[in-house]
Formats: sequence, C-alpha cells, structure tokens
Amino acid sequence: MTNTSTADVVATVSQVSDLVAAGSELVRMTVNDSAAAQAVPEIRERLEGGGVTVPLIGDFHFNGHRLLVKHADCAQALSKYRVNPGNVGGERRDDNFATIVKVALDNGKPIRIGVNWGSLDKMLLSDLMEQNSSAKDPLSARDVTLNAMVESATRSAELAEELGMSHDSIILSVKMSQVGDLVDVYRMLAGRTDYPLHLGLTEAGLGTRGVVFSTAGLAVLLNDGIGDTIRVSLTPTPGTSRTEEVRVAQEILQALGLRNFAPQVTACPGCGRTTSVLFQELAQQIQSYLRTQMSEWRDRYPGVEELRVAVMGCVVNGPGESRHADIGISLPGVAEELKAHVYVDGELAHTLEGEKVTEDFVQIVNDYVARRYGSFPIEN
Repeated sequence: MTNTSTADVVATVSQVSDLVAAGSELVRMTVNDSAAAQAVPEIRERLEGGGVTVPLIGDFHFNGHRLLVKHADCAQALSKYRVNPGNVGGERRDDNFATIVKVALDNGKPIRIGVNWGSLDKMLLSDLMEQNSSAKDPLSARDVTLNAMVESATRSAELAEELGMSHDSIILSVKMSQVGDLVDVYRMLAGRTDYPLHLGLTEAGLGTRGVVFSTAGLAVLLNDGIGDTIRVSLTPTPGTSRTEEVRVAQEILQALGLRNFAPQVTACPGCGRTTSVLFQELAQQIQSYLRTQMSEWRDRYPGVEELRVAVMGCVVNGPGESRHADIGISLPGVAEELKAHVYVDGELAHTLEGEKVTEDFVQIVNDYVARRYGSFPIEN
C-alpha cells in the first residue's frame, strides 16, 4: 500500500512504479477525500503511459459511498474497492455499504471487505458480548471478538450477494495485530466460507519485529493452505523505500515453496574457520546483483527465478552445499589453500584465485543463466 498523499499525483505514480518494479502485483492507495478521488484517473493514466498496468485498489473509509458516487471517473479507474464494514457510516452503514456495492456492480469491480480489529463494528461487538454474557458457558472476551470479526465479514459478504454481487467478486480479510489472534481468526473464517481471503498482520511494527511477526503469522496460515493474496504491513523507517514490504512478502512465499521471485542465495553464517569477510561480501554482492538483474532477466530468461546459488566460507559444508546448488562457490577458510572452488550442476567446474574472484564468479553466473535459460549471453 502506498503511503504518499494520493492527491500528489507525481509522488504516488513514482511510488507505485517502484512497488511494481520490486514485484508488487496489486497496489492499494487511500482515497480519503475529493482531491484524492480526482487524482486517481490521472494516476492510472500516467502509470499506463509508462507501461505500468498494475491493478489499483481504492481504500475507502467513512465517506467511500459519497466519493464513489461523486467521482465516477475514479470509480471506473480503480480495479477494486476495499471497504471496512466497521466504519462505513454508523447507523446508516447498511445503506452506505449498499451504495458502494451498487457502484461496484455498475462498474464491474470486485470488492474486498476488510475487517480490522481496531475499527470493528461496535454495535455488532456489543450485541455479541451481550448474548455471550447470558450464555450457559460464556466465551472469553477474546473469543467473542474473534467471532465478531468473522461475523462482520461474512454478514457483509452475504449482504453484498443479496444486492447482486457475484460470489467470486468478493474478497474477505480479518486483520489482527497479534500473531495468535490472526491465525485463529483466519482459521475460523476459512472454516466458515470459501470466499478468497486476503492475509495480513495489521500494525506489525518496525524493523525486525515487523518482519518476524508478519512472517510468523502469514507462514502458518499459508502453510495451512489459507490465503489468496497477502500484504506485509511494516512501519517504515523515515526516508526508506516502501518496497521492503514487497521483498518480505516475496521471501515468505519463496521460503514456503509457494512462489519463486528471484534466485535463492544460500550462504553460511560464519564461524571461527571463516575469519575472512570475503564470503560475506561475496554473498551480499551476489544477492544484490541477482535482484538487480531480475528486472531484465524476468522476461528474457523464463524460469531464472528458480536458480539456486550457494556462497560458502570453508570446506566443512562448502563443497556439499555448493554441489546441491545450481552454482556454488566454496571459499577458503582459515588455514585452507587460498583457492575458491566453483561447482556447476553438482560438479567441480572452476578453481578461482586472486583479486578477481568476485568478478569471475559473477561472470560464471551470467554464462550459466544465459546457457540454461536463454539463447544469448548477457553483457556485463
């Protein structure tokens, strides 16, 4: 999701383009006022003019029903509408929700019903809490809240279908901010319905915490076969790129063997046998190089995202890991001969030494990619 002001067309187009270049396949942006709604068609036009055709999802809260009716060109330019049933309009929430569904139907757009525990429908939660208090075996407040999340999503989906929305044009999400709650609520939802589900740990946090918590929650659900689209929600460090969310999401899917986005680099953690930093530097350089090349390789060399590269720091696990990779290099550790052995498809193919080890290894990778995945060598 973008974090630019949507009304700022130039900044939003730039960020969407960066996200797509990083591999984002859907991009959501807030549409919170008329200025944002008026900007959406121009954003779409500029993106398509630059060859970026990613689906744009409008994120609506509180006033989405009014904005979509008032700005018909915005409604048409968006690929999907996200609506939160907890803040679609107080006592008139059903009427306001119905207005959004009607606009979606008129424009042939799907909707995502996105329930968030921080803005859960208070009337629904209150009703369920009251019913629970008089039950013979009352549930905990946590369990009632999880039930309310699922109920809010499914009730809204049923209402959308009653209004004419097709079953397969509705996507649901029930986002929580704690890993255990997220896993439990999505398992409940998946057990009750077959709507496509969008996964995400909301308010995951900063840095390592955000990455770890998001991975812990999403990996469990994805491994259970739950989820159709995902988003990793990280609090960005000021001035850093929004694309970190995309890379983390890709790494989660790739680690689980669900999707491949870029060649995998296996590297040892280092120990007392690897006091040289050469293997660390080479691993970092190779990983960065492969990611950079993917913008060109993705179309030119189909299947290259499945390439496996190993960069190892000594002879203990180095030769074995290198043989298991498509291309692997085993660098010398302490007291080992100052030569680096390169394995290609399981066989020792090269022995490198001197100051050009990194440069030579990159060339070996280039030659291998060109030979295995395409017909023409890549220029350095």
